[in-house]
Amino acid sequence: MVHVYNCHPFKSQQIVQVEQEPGLVCCGGGALFVVATGGCKVEVYNLEKEGCPLFCRFATMGTVKSIQHSKIGDYLVTIEEKNNATYLRAYTNWRYQAEEKGRVGVRLLGHLLGGASVWGGVQMEIIEIPMSERPIAVSCCPVTGDLLVGCEKTVVLFTLSRQNQQNLQNQSQQSVQNSLPNSQQSCNPSQGPTSVSHPNLSILDFERSVILHLPKMSLKQVALCGGYVAVNAELEVLVLKLEAASDPAAAEEPLETSKSAAEPPQDQDDFLLIPRHQELLESKAKDCDILVTMEKTGLEDQAQYQFSYILFRRFSPEFFQGCRVEEMQIHSLQLYPLFTSNSLEDPTCVFCFFSLPTAGYLYSLKGGVELLSAYQYPEKVLQAVMSDHLLHVITKNALQCFTVRCSAVAARMEDPYIDTTMKACPPSTLEVCALRIQLFIGLRSVCVYNQRVILLSAADTETQQEPERRSRKWTISSPKETSTVGHGWNLYVVDTVHPFTLYQEMVEYSCRYVQTTPQSHSLRHLLSEAHLLLRACLLQTPEQKQSGQGDPAVSSKPGSNGAVDKNSATQANRQELEEALRQNSAQLGDCFSRASQKDCHLALPYYKMSGLTVAEVISRNRPPPEGPSSYGLGFLFYLKLHLLEETEQHLTQEEADEIIYIFSQSEPFLLVSVCASPCMINCSATRTLQILQRLEDTAGVSVPLTIIMAAMALRLGKQQDYTELMERHAEMQLVYGFIEEPRLLLHGGGGGGGGGGGGQHSQVHPTSLARQLANTQPGLLVAAMVALHENCKVQLEQADFVFKELGCENTLLVDFWEAMLMASSQDAVIQELLFRVASVYIDRLTNSINGSGAPKYKSLKGADDLITSCSHYGALYPWLTVLNPTHSTTSEHQEALHKLQSLLCGPSLSVGSIVPLLERLSGETLWGFSLHLLCATRRGQYESSIEQLLDRCPQAIIAYANHQLQDKYMTLWWQKLLPELCKRTRAAADNGILLGALKETLVVVAMETSPAEFLELIPDDGTASYFLPHLLTCSQRHLMA
Repeated sequence: MVHVYNCHPFKSQQIVQVEQEPGLVCCGGGALFVVATGGCKVEVYNLEKEGCPLFCRFATMGTVKSIQHSKIGDYLVTIEEKNNATYLRAYTNWRYQAEEKGRVGVRLLGHLLGGASVWGGVQMEIIEIPMSERPIAVSCCPVTGDLLVGCEKTVVLFTLSRQNQQNLQNQSQQSVQNSLPNSQQSCNPSQGPTSVSHPNLSILDFERSVILHLPKMSLKQVALCGGYVAVNAELEVLVLKLEAASDPAAAEEPLETSKSAAEPPQDQDDFLLIPRHQELLESKAKDCDILVTMEKTGLEDQAQYQFSYILFRRFSPEFFQGCRVEEMQIHSLQLYPLFTSNSLEDPTCVFCFFSLPTAGYLYSLKGGVELLSAYQYPEKVLQAVMSDHLLHVITKNALQCFTVRCSAVAARMEDPYIDTTMKACPPSTLEVCALRIQLFIGLRSVCVYNQRVILLSAADTETQQEPERRSRKWTISSPKETSTVGHGWNLYVVDTVHPFTLYQEMVEYSCRYVQTTPQSHSLRHLLSEAHLLLRACLLQTPEQKQSGQGDPAVSSKPGSNGAVDKNSATQANRQELEEALRQNSAQLGDCFSRASQKDCHLALPYYKMSGLTVAEVISRNRPPPEGPSSYGLGFLFYLKLHLLEETEQHLTQEEADEIIYIFSQSEPFLLVSVCASPCMINCSATRTLQILQRLEDTAGVSVPLTIIMAAMALRLGKQQDYTELMERHAEMQLVYGFIEEPRLLLHGGGGGGGGGGGGQHSQVHPTSLARQLANTQPGLLVAAMVALHENCKVQLEQADFVFKELGCENTLLVDFWEAMLMASSQDAVIQELLFRVASVYIDRLTNSINGSGAPKYKSLKGADDLITSCSHYGALYPWLTVLNPTHSTTSEHQEALHKLQSLLCGPSLSVGSIVPLLERLSGETLWGFSLHLLCATRRGQYESSIEQLLDRCPQAIIAYANHQLQDKYMTLWWQKLLPELCKRTRAAADNGILLGALKETLVVVAMETSPAEFLELIPDDGTASYFLPHLLTCSQRHLMA
């Protein structure tokens, strides 16, 4: 569907004063190139000056049949005929013909030496480009300046190269000196008025790079842009992507095609084959029946290329209804790049446009092939040409403009936040619209330069009774005699309005819809068109702005001559564009606020882009007094998502109360989430509580509703009502309620969700309810925070901050860590928590020694509770009971010691991570020694541990050995413990503790060794009689076994 709006895309027109009837026209580089019908002369007119005065003229070497200008390199390329032969030529430095006395050099492709420009003079050069086949069409790449030449079955790519004049001059002089040493007198490079040296001047040349053969297509047009190659036959369009081959061998292998595609059909001369319609995109395009082969250029140093199929479209005859046979073909093939301020060298987007007489098609190629728009013309179109924001088409008697979707594609490529809840943009497939038609007589061709449209018209000289038989190849018709009184042709330059001006007219045009049908689809479409025009203005490059496509503020100030004035005007105009974008976004937000459920979600990003406050959005969406008191789905969606977001903006009481009223009337089941929003902190607690009580009466009791009612009662100071409401449900049910609505406890980044891991996170703050729970129900608060973390509602660092803000960093925070160890299953979180709690226990023990301990506080979980319920806390080793004092320390010290010992006895704590922390604890006390001994034991240092234990507390050695020296460490009983005891009892024979330990050790050794092994262990110091009973026991056990 094509919308039609009576907007004015044109602001003025002028007639170019040409002497002879134009046959061909093209434009570029600020110039209009006119070739007289059947003539051999090109006239150049200055498009950037008022009246388009003649700039220069120069003769061509043949009758020009086709002419193109390249922006890169500023050269012209022509297809010319002379003496029944066709030639391809490039004209460089044509601007030096302004004096009409400049010399002209003619050379062959690749032959750079010997020209006057090499010797220092500046002159126009004509480069003869030899072709093995007759050229039919040419195209210049707007990105690289490369040249693409289309023949009947072949496409040839010439890459543009530049040679520095000074280098060529040195090479030429060296060559001349070596070959003709006596001719230096006759080669004076400074002769003539134009022989001024330009050492920085680049001389253009071309290199034949790629030859593509398409034997099954009869080419009519070609296009080239940034590696994309487009060709079309009468009914087919094919787009290829040329890329440098990473593997040269792969570039030599042709793409696989089916047998039916490669071989022509046999025995079908008696049949008329009607092609079926096909549209193949991206990877499917290679399945078309067009075989493409690549031919090497024969240059070894030439880059190797490979190609891929991008787009194939074939039209069947039903697409040409109402057209004559000679009109049934595709025309106006164009590859169009779109540059933005963030991508000045590589185009952000590349589009492909082609047209039938009755319809046009626009595809986006870069970043995925997609059909953006299909243009249905009201009458048969002769030619079409695209610009950044408009498509210009000509019929026989009219010029018409359609909107394009280039800015919608480019905006999405530039800004990844579009199509999110942050930003929006009309879709790239939005239905197009046609603008006001400008009538002319006998239009023949059209071309576009910046914001100027150049039209060639020629009135028919045949009588009206004679049927129209004019060939569509009017550009090569024979020249006609011009009348002294007047002529039947004109060359127009039509100035289009700036996109911002067109935007303003569309906004005015939309006012009539606002007054009559504010919810009509046409209003939304018109505002979307205006939005895309603003996007096109904001995406323009600095070059486009300087060349007349940019800011109207700059061009409207004739006194702004300085660069500072232009920059300030540009900045001011950008601010004007951004303000217009905000206003347009607000209007689109209004449209989508009452849209259907399919599109209502777009109200949120548009309102965000508008910069409106919540109060302003509410005022724009209040129902009229005489109308129904209902609110649009988009407006409710905006409010809902806005309240879900964590923001520092607090609504006033009036605004908050109005929002609560809106949701109580429209979506009462969302009242809990609305009241829990940090934006609503200023709402009237009394009025809100009444609304919540009515909701409970109608919808029934729910845990989140009970909690929010308790929070409101707490705000009102009704402590008894608060307590009664909180006692309605069990603690576990309240935890589930907090999981359902985390913002009852937390305001900030944690309330809206988030991962449980690390990384970047926003800060959270406890609510007044959380502060109340910290004082009255700390266990519920800790359980709720653990549940929120495990359900990815809050991160660990955020929970730490909450407890610190509550002033509980030494109390509830540690309880939270301990509870997390019981609940969490994430290894990284567990190791972090183990280190944290171990550090806290060590700090508490250190502070108890120094007498600077924290105020007395009873933990939610004691050591015995943790050992029972948490697998990371192990049961205390039996030998620790000997080392632990019973009444010599405080209960807080004893609890911290037991928890730390339990962690060291558990399986999870990495001992190496806390060894540096344990150095703060002295080993002089038995409890301090026990911790160091536990670490040494966990690290496998049994021999040193045995020695230390015998030195400090020998009464615990047997308990230690019975628990630790088992399995693979059993041999330490007789290899380490027995020799140590023997040595120490020898030195202290009256030590009953050592003698008892020695006796217990001998019992174990006698049970675990053979008689021969035991005999080897008996010392030879005359005390063998002491060991004989144990040797006898060992022998008897051995005999029984």
